[in-house]
Amino acid sequence: MFAVSARKILEGVHGVTRQLEVKNLTLSFGGLQALSGVSLDIQAGTITSIIGPNGAGKTSLLNCISGFYQANGGSIRFAGRELIGASPHLISKLGIARAFQNIELFSGLSVLDNLMLARHTHLRYRFWEALLFYGRARKQELASRALVEGVIDFMELELYRKGIVEELPYGVRKRVEMARALTLEPSLLLLDEPMAGMTLAEKEDIVRFILDVRAEWGATVLLIEHDLGVVMDISDQVYVLDFGQRIASGTPEEVARDPKVIAAYLGNELPA
Repeated sequence: MFAVSARKILEGVHGVTRQLEVKNLTLSFGGLQALSGVSLDIQAGTITSIIGPNGAGKTSLLNCISGFYQANGGSIRFAGRELIGASPHLISKLGIARAFQNIELFSGLSVLDNLMLARHTHLRYRFWEALLFYGRARKQELASRALVEGVIDFMELELYRKGIVEELPYGVRKRVEMARALTLEPSLLLLDEPMAGMTLAEKEDIVRFILDVRAEWGATVLLIEHDLGVVMDISDQVYVLDFGQRIASGTPEEVARDPKVIAAYLGNELPA
């Protein structure tokens, strides 16, 4: 029930033709060139993975897309709107949500409270309405609570909804991090190593959630992941970065056969 209603929300608010275009993106920190002329074309409704060695610029790219870093040059267009110079808050409101590699949750709060707090960008009411829990405040808070409960159900977090985050197992906290991003009702979901440090069973769960986000929510997924078996299994397209530059792109099969990828990334063939 929740997945269907969420998809309708996404279609009504964000549309079904959303896509991301990154052109000639550059980013430097002093004398360090983190990104050099990187371009991506992310089609709506796809799962796209970004791979590359440590330090290749993958997380820096996601930081630019989500507004945490401001690029030195190039263009980032989301649904035709330029994002260069936009704040993370505005980018979130436009329909881009981010789950971080290092868990960015309020560790002393419950799972439910963390997810409710993430909804603040969607709440629009006056102070006195909140004080009295009246009018728009009541209506929006109840709607947010219903959506959050739906996300909890979708991510299979029912057993942990009132649990304090810092007391939860690591794999569950990673799931909560992804759930936090989903409460923003994204049409584009950015995932930075969502399976890092997980057991095989936990990875299988995350893979299932990613596929369901695309299939049931209609969301586009942009994923950074070091587990190449997962990347090759679930991706529609793959981009490969090395030393801040894009060295290859294409289907998983095309990338796995690319000599530059084999030489720069692994030294041998990627999993088929």
